[in-house]
Amino acid sequence: MQPASVTTGPPRSSLAPLLALVQIKELSILLVTVAAALYFTATSNGFNGSDNYHTIAQYVAPWAIVATGQVMLLICAEIDLSAGFVFTLAPFVLLLFYKNGAPLFLSLLGALLVSALIGTINGLIRTRLNLPSFITTLGMAFLLQGSALIISNGSPIPAPSAAESSLVVVFGGARWSEFIWALIIVGTMQVVLSATRFGIHTQATGGNPVGAAEAGILTNRVKVINFALTSTLAGFAGLLQGIRVGSFDPTNGGFNTMFFAVASAVIGGTALLGGSGTVVGALLGALLLGIVYDGFNLTGVNANAFNVVLGIAILVAMSLNVYLTVLRKRADSIRRPA
Repeated sequence: MQPASVTTGPPRSSLAPLLALVQIKELSILLVTVAAALYFTATSNGFNGSDNYHTIAQYVAPWAIVATGQVMLLICAEIDLSAGFVFTLAPFVLLLFYKNGAPLFLSLLGALLVSALIGTINGLIRTRLNLPSFITTLGMAFLLQGSALIISNGSPIPAPSAAESSLVVVFGGARWSEFIWALIIVGTMQVVLSATRFGIHTQATGGNPVGAAEAGILTNRVKVINFALTSTLAGFAGLLQGIRVGSFDPTNGGFNTMFFAVASAVIGGTALLGGSGTVVGALLGALLLGIVYDGFNLTGVNANAFNVVLGIAILVAMSLNVYLTVLRKRADSIRRPA
C-alpha cells in the first residue's frame, strides 16, 4: 500500500506569479511612487500639468544622475561623499578652459576629465592606502568646496548661453534635455550593471570580495573605476544643471545633492552593505523624492517636514530591502527543483 502524500503548502505552480513579483527589485518603490503621485493628484490642484511635471523633472534629473554613480559604488560597499562638490566644481573648471580660449565642447570634455581624475584619486587613496571611503571622500569634499569658492570668489558666474554655442541647447539648455540625459544615463548604466562583465564584477566585489579576488577579479581596479565613474557623472550633472539655470553657483550641489543621491539609491533598493542594487530603482527613488518635495510645496506643507519624510523613507527602505532579500532567497529555494 502506497503511503499518502503530505501537502505542506500550495503547489509551486500556483506560487509562480507571486515568486516572479518578489524577484522584481523595483516593484516596491514603483508602487510607493505611484501611490505618492495619486495622493498629490487628489490633494492639490496644480500637480497634474506639463509645467509641474517639468518642475519635478528638474528636481529628479541631477539626483538621478549622481545616484547612478553612487549605486555602482554602494554595490562595491563604498560611498563617495565628495560627489556633490564635484557637481559644484565641474562648471567652474569648464569656465577656466572656456575663458582661456578652448571651444565649449573641449572645455566640457576637460571638466569631465578633471572630474574623472578626482574620482580616480579617491579610488587610489581608498585602495592603495586602505583608508575608509567615508574618510577619504569627506576630506576630498572639503578640498573641492574650498577650490570652488576660490575659483568663483564665492559668487555665481554666468554660464555660456545658446548664443555662444549650439551645444548649450543639447547640454541642459533645452527644456527637457537635462531629464533626457538622466534617462539615457540610467538606461545605459542599468545595462552595464546587469548585462556586462564589469557589472558582474562590481556585484561580486561588494557581495563577496574574498571570493571575487580568488576568482581572478581585480577588485581594487573595479573600485577605482567606479569612483572615477561616480565623479564623472556628478561633474556632468553639475554642468547640465548650471547650463539649464544659466548660472554657475558655488553654493549649488554640495552635501545636499550628495545626500539626495544616496537617499535615492537606498530608497530605490540598493543595499548599503554592498553586493546588490538597481540603477532603475535609484531613478524611481529620485522620482519619489521629487514628487514628495513638489507635492509638499503645492499643498503648503512646511519644507522642514520633508526631511522627516526623507528620514522615515530611508529607514523603511533599508528595512524593506532586508526583508525582500530574505523573501528572494526563500523564493529561489522554492523555485529550485528538489
